Amino acid sequence: MSSGVDIVCVGAHPDDVEIGMGGTVAVMVAEGLSVAIVDLTDGEPTPAGTREIRMAEAAEAADILGVAARRTLTLPNRTLFDSVEARTELAEVFRELRPRTVFAPYPVDAHPDHVAAAAIVDGARFYAKFTKTEMRGEPHYPARLYRYMAVHLHLVREPSFVVDVSGHLSVKLAALTAYRSQFSADPGSSGLVETMDDVARSWGRSIGVEAGEPFFAEEPVGIASIARLV
Repeated sequence: MSSGVDIVCVGAHPDDVEIGMGGTVAVMVAEGLSVAIVDLTDGEPTPAGTREIRMAEAAEAADILGVAARRTLTLPNRTLFDSVEARTELAEVFRELRPRTVFAPYPVDAHPDHVAAAAIVDGARFYAKFTKTEMRGEPHYPARLYRYMAVHLHLVREPSFVVDVSGHLSVKLAALTAYRSQFSADPGSSGLVETMDDVARSWGRSIGVEAGEPFFAEEPVGIASIARLV
C-alpha cells in the first residue's frame, strides 16, 4: 500500500492496539479517516497460539475495525529492543504510509516489549524525516504523536484527553473476541474482554458518557472547535 493513510496505530503485538484504543479506531474509521495498524512483532510464541493462528486472528480483528491496512514487521517478540534497525524498519513504513498522526504505546509498563515499542516509535518518527539516508521512501514527519494505554500495570494517570467511544464499544469488544487463542483459549486471560468493557465504561463515566478511551500527549493538544467537545 503506497497511497498513504491519515492515522497509523503502532503496537508491540497483535491485539495491543485493540486493547488500548480499539473503540477509537472504530470511531476514526466511521468518521471517514483511513487508519493503518502496524504490529512490530507477530506476538508469538504464546501458550495457545501459533504464528498462523495469530495472523488470522489479527486479520479478522482488522476487518472488524475496518482499517485500511495492517502490517506485521519482522522484529522479535519477547526480545523487542530499541535499535537502529528497529527504528529504520518502522521509519520506512511511516515514509510509505505518510500519516499525519501516530498512536503509540504508553512508555511505562511491566512488559519490556511495550516499553521498547514506545521508544522505537519515538526514534522512527524522527528517523522518517531524514534526507541523506539509504532508507526507502521520501522524508516524512508525522505531525502528532499520542499514547494509548494497554499496560500490565495498575497505573493511575491523568489523561490528556478521553475519546467518547460509546457508539463503538461493541466493535472494540468484537475485535478483541477475534483473538481466541489469546483470551478464550488461555485461562489466564479469559476475562480480559469483560475487563476491557468495564475499563471503557469507567473512562466513559469520567467524561459523562457510556464509554471512553484515554490518551496521553507530550505536546499541547489543539482544539479546532469547542462545539465538538463532549
